[in-house]
Amino acid sequence: MSDSVPLQAIAEDVYTAPQLTPEAMASAAEAGFKAVLNNRPDFEGGPEQPTSAAMEAAAQAAGLAYAHLPVQGGYQSPEEIAQCAALLKSLPRPLLMFCRSGARSTKLYQQAISLDD
Repeated sequence: MSDSVPLQAIAEDVYTAPQLTPEAMASAAEAGFKAVLNNRPDFEGGPEQPTSAAMEAAAQAAGLAYAHLPVQGGYQSPEEIAQCAALLKSLPRPLLMFCRSGARSTKLYQQAISLDD
C-alpha cells in the first residue's frame, strides 16, 4: 500500500486502516491482502464518502474478497460482534479492516476474538 495509507497491524494477518478509496483496492491486493472488511456505514462521512457498493466493485476487480459490516463508532451490538467473529473465520487472510480512523475496526476485532476465549 502507499505510504499515504497508515496501516496498523492488530494481529499477525489482520490490519486496520482509516477510510479507503476504491482506488486503494488495487494497492491492497498488490500489498498481498486477500480480503477487505468495511466497518463504516454508507454516507457516515457525507456524500463524498465512497459507498460500500463502489468499494466492493473495486475490491472484486482487484481480486479481493469483500465484506461490509457497518457498525457505529461508539457501540457495537452483541449481534454485530458475533457477525464480525464469523467473518473473521470465513474471510481469507491477510485481512484489511477499515472504518473512519481504524479505531472502530480495531475495537470490533478485539471484541470478536474475545468470543473465542
